Amino acid sequence: MTRIAFIRIFRIVFMAIKFYTQVMLFQRRHRGNWNPLVQEKWEKLVTKQAKEYKVLALKLSGLMIKLGQFLSTRADIMPPSFLVELEGLTDRVPAVSRQKIVSVLEQEWNSPHTSYLASLSNEAVASASIGEVYKGILKDGTEVAIKVQRPGTDRILRADFQAIRIVIWFLRTFTPLSKQMDFKQLYDEMTETIGAELNFLQELQSGRAFSERFEGMEGVRFPVYFDEYTTRRILVMEWIEGARITDLAFIEKHNLDRHELSERLFILFLEQVLYGGQFHADPHGGNILLKPDGTIVLIDFGMTGTISKADSQAVLRIAEGIIFKNYDEVLDALEELRFLLPQADRALLADTIARLVAAYESNELMQMDSFVVERLLKDLQGIVRTQPVQLPAEFAFFGRAASIFVGVLHVLDPGIDLLALARPRILEWASSQKEGKRMFGKEDVWRWVIQASNPLRVFPQKVLNYLEEPERMRHYLENRDGRIREHQRDLQSRMFAGIFTILSFGGISVAVWFSHEALIWVSSAFFVGSLWTYRSIK
Repeated sequence: MTRIAFIRIFRIVFMAIKFYTQVMLFQRRHRGNWNPLVQEKWEKLVTKQAKEYKVLALKLSGLMIKLGQFLSTRADIMPPSFLVELEGLTDRVPAVSRQKIVSVLEQEWNSPHTSYLASLSNEAVASASIGEVYKGILKDGTEVAIKVQRPGTDRILRADFQAIRIVIWFLRTFTPLSKQMDFKQLYDEMTETIGAELNFLQELQSGRAFSERFEGMEGVRFPVYFDEYTTRRILVMEWIEGARITDLAFIEKHNLDRHELSERLFILFLEQVLYGGQFHADPHGGNILLKPDGTIVLIDFGMTGTISKADSQAVLRIAEGIIFKNYDEVLDALEELRFLLPQADRALLADTIARLVAAYESNELMQMDSFVVERLLKDLQGIVRTQPVQLPAEFAFFGRAASIFVGVLHVLDPGIDLLALARPRILEWASSQKEGKRMFGKEDVWRWVIQASNPLRVFPQKVLNYLEEPERMRHYLENRDGRIREHQRDLQSRMFAGIFTILSFGGISVAVWFSHEALIWVSSAFFVGSLWTYRSIK
């Protein structure tokens, strides 16, 4: 039943609308009254949703697994219970039978698998949404990992992408999210990036490109691939023994330094961004292995993205502006990256960025029950709603990769300071961009002074934040006027009208499917009424 396209589409769309409705109602019910008790209720809600999502994803597989991988790595913002529920989606998806895998091998090789392999493991050592990995031994005795595409994957993904199109239509039509994101470009980017995973020949080429690019990086290595056995649906590479990078018990057992590992891993990801080119778009814990000697092994290059040299320099200018507290430079780079349109209120945005950086440096963001965090989140919501801020579709997978990677780093080293790790690399990058200038000029002296005085600058900022907090509190409360409440009421009314429109349309589809004439008329009446109600709400 889970392979029937109509059933898959209905279940995915229904769950998406249900989750969105639950979140909106919860936020509306507790708006302006966030406290530890509400936080506990929120964690229960998202944990319940995570359990429901995991059950459905394991039943449906396909694209649902990929989306679950993204959610399961958000250790920086998601409750621990949420992460635990979705942890198994990364590389422990229920495997198909060995007989079906052998059938794919023999179809692709056009001969019995024993012609190439001396042995093949009885069970999959890893099972993901698109491929399964078996351990094999070649005729010459070489141990290899054999990645085989699941049978019927193409058909399943086509249905899942159709469901995603419906969900995107819902978000564009009934929510304010379309103001911040071009969903059409996002969908095109998604189909292109995930579609590339279906071609293992392309993954082989990407893996080799990464290996050549980082061959000089100490403590990092990549698998060796075998061209003669690799096809579009089969990928053969060397067998590498290792644990997941987030396996803390393995790290403790072998006396490895978690901070040193996180620093090396961060540099590996940062190097992919510094000078443009390909980046690993799916760096979750299952795709980063750790050997007993501390060597990091990056695998699975089926999902990669590309960042242009110009865009990578803009990203680095954002980081440079944050490090040196030059927020005009940050806003200029955001405009260049198309995140920010020219008519934005730059003074307001610069003030918000400054407050976020100050909160990060003073560890206020780690105090999830503090008023500072709540106020910042409220201000950010208001800015996203009122300012011309958008998410360019071409950066969707880069943002996804970055958030996944940060989640892995927080699991590995919860106290990691990303700004401190990035600072020397950003300085090195900034120096390399100054062609024809003196190696150590006046500007570099000022940069050195600013960097050295960072601890002194943080302390008075904390004092100023403390002294200005009552005034900010008063200003914040004064700006919570009736327009926001009216907007929320209209949004909720449109949301419910939209939900009834979707459900009644689903009723029409089911009625047509089963040729139930009475149900067709009833569902059509609800559909027309819901659509008229939605269009009448301003």
